[in-house]
Amino acid sequence: MSILRINGGKALDGVIQVHGSKNSVLPILAASILSQGETVIHNCPDLTDVNAAVKILERLGCKVRKEQNSVWIDSKTMIKCDIPDSLMREMRSSVIFLGAILARTGEAILSLPGGCELGPRPIDMHLSALKALGAEISEQNGNIICRARELKGCRIDLATPSVGATENSMLAASRCRGTTVITNAAREPEIWDLQRYLNKIGARVYGAGSSIITVEGCNFGCSAEHRIIPDRIVSSTYLCCAASAGGRVKVTGVVPRHLQTVTDALSAMGCTVITGDNDIYIRAENKLKAIRPIITRPYPGFPTDAQPPLMAACLKAEGTTVFVENIFQNRYRHVSELIRMGADIRVEGRVAMVTGVKKLCSAPVTSTDLRGGVSLVVAALGAEGVSEISALWHIDRGYERIDKALNSIGAEIIRTD
Repeated sequence: MSILRINGGKALDGVIQVHGSKNSVLPILAASILSQGETVIHNCPDLTDVNAAVKILERLGCKVRKEQNSVWIDSKTMIKCDIPDSLMREMRSSVIFLGAILARTGEAILSLPGGCELGPRPIDMHLSALKALGAEISEQNGNIICRARELKGCRIDLATPSVGATENSMLAASRCRGTTVITNAAREPEIWDLQRYLNKIGARVYGAGSSIITVEGCNFGCSAEHRIIPDRIVSSTYLCCAASAGGRVKVTGVVPRHLQTVTDALSAMGCTVITGDNDIYIRAENKLKAIRPIITRPYPGFPTDAQPPLMAACLKAEGTTVFVENIFQNRYRHVSELIRMGADIRVEGRVAMVTGVKKLCSAPVTSTDLRGGVSLVVAALGAEGVSEISALWHIDRGYERIDKALNSIGAEIIRTD
């Protein structure tokens, strides 16, 4: 079992580079099977979720090669259409392969996905979208079986702006006969990045970034080279680390507008935040203060994934900050671990009230999920003494060598395996 030992109370100082977006690269890895050619993906982060996606591609028959932060995929050799339960359980977002496999082969067999236990995340909208396009769907022995002799373009009205359902709809519709219009589509930057890649391999997709996406179905297939956008949640996390520990940090390789709600919140807390073209500078040298309620909403609202690290940054802020979680039912599983470090947090349903304390104390804590786990890192950097964080496999799903990254700007973190 891996453990992070964090000696808190050390001000951070320096420049830290952000890696490529996990939530962008995973659907693009799935989309690579549609190219029926060779894809080169740059700025690909070294994450366990990415490794799981690579295993799935190899299981399907694709040839994959990784070298530093680039991945080469040859999908011409794809021969299978099923993903076994053992691979599906490695990451929740493995369901994104459903639309791509169906569009490529006319059949897809997947078990229900794994990943963080954040409460119900039904894939009903994914399946409804594929049914609308002409797929026949059944369940057998814990597997979802999708078949379609021919997919036809249609109108897909999503009940909520689900990122995964939007992506699966785009992937399947790209090879449909006719035009598909997706309404109430998710507007996240990762959707825009997927559109960029699909169009590079010959698809015709328009409107990503708005609530209406149009896909003109066609048969296509060509090789492409693509660079993944920066990870806005990792960027937000590093800024929260600086706010918690104090100091002066520049986060580079970012798209500042992608995390404006987070930088606005940090500014309101009393941090000095200066944005450049592709970097964000934060100075946190004064006492932090509580801010207006943080209410998570789909993009461009405050991101649910940035809520746990921001909550950790608020633990010593003067006053009470209210968090309202509207996306995931069990997003507050990390709260009990933060309380072990001396935090004053009360949870009532979807609302968490964080009252600042004078100091946080070191404690042995356990990661509960990806973002909840990294909130413990943020809190430990601002605590007194050495904290031990276990169950690091959660954190490794979305953060590339977080200990080395933070040590480069003055943190004192030792990872033991």
